[in-house]
Amino acid sequence: MCAKCSESPFDCRAPSRRSAVFLTASALGLAFAGEAFAKDTKAPPKPQNVLSPDASLKRLMEGNARYVSGVSRRHDFKHEREALAGGQNPFAAVLSCADSRIAPEYAFDTGRGDLFVCRVAGNFAGTETIASMEYAVAVLSAPLILVLGHDACGAVDATLKAIKDDKPPPGHIPSLVDAIAPAAKAAMQQGGDVLDKAIRQNVIDNIAKLKTAAPILNAAVEQGKLKVVGGIYRLTTGTVDLIAQG
Repeated sequence: MCAKCSESPFDCRAPSRRSAVFLTASALGLAFAGEAFAKDTKAPPKPQNVLSPDASLKRLMEGNARYVSGVSRRHDFKHEREALAGGQNPFAAVLSCADSRIAPEYAFDTGRGDLFVCRVAGNFAGTETIASMEYAVAVLSAPLILVLGHDACGAVDATLKAIKDDKPPPGHIPSLVDAIAPAAKAAMQQGGDVLDKAIRQNVIDNIAKLKTAAPILNAAVEQGKLKVVGGIYRLTTGTVDLIAQG
C-alpha cells in the first residue's frame, strides 16, 4: 500500500470493471444523444417534404393525376443535387414490383429525394424490405408507405401456375412463389378472375404485414406518425387505384 493510500484508501482506488463499463456506456449515450440532437436541429434538404401522412398521400395522388393526364412537372435535378448530397427526407416510401413498366418516381411525378423506393418482383415485404422501410420511417421520418401492385403481374401469375401445376419454377424463383402463395391460394378459393384477385390480395396482405411489423412500424402506426396504404397501378392508363388505407 502506498503512503497516499494509507492516508485514504478511497483516493487512489482503481475503477472496477462494472464502473468502467458504466462510464463507457454513459459516454456513448451522451455521444448518441448529441448526434440525435444535431440531427433534429438540422434543416431538412427538402422542407416541402415534411408532411403529415394524409398530406403525403394527397401529394402522391395529385402527382399521379398529373402523370395520367400527361402534364408532369419539369424537375430541376441539377440544382437539387447539392441539397440532397448531405441527406434526404422523402415524403413517402413505396414498395413496388420490379416490373420494368412500373416506375413509382414517374407514376407519381416526383423528383429526386421525394420517394424511398423498394422494388421486388411481386411487391412483397420480405425481411430486408421491412428493414428498409423501418429505416425510411425511423431515420428518414417518412410518414407514408404505399404498397403498389399492378395489373398482369408476372410474379403473381407464375405463383398461381406453380400452385396449380404443383411444379416449382427454376432457379431462385421459388422464393418469390413462397412469399406470394398465401394471396394466390386465397384468390383460388374465391374463383372468378383469379389473377386480379390474387394481385389485390397480395397488396392487402403486405399492407397488414408492414402495419404490424414490430417494434418500429407498428409503433409509428399506433402513434399516428405513419400510414400504410395500398394501390394497383393500371398499365393501360397509368392510374393508381387505392384499395386500402390505414
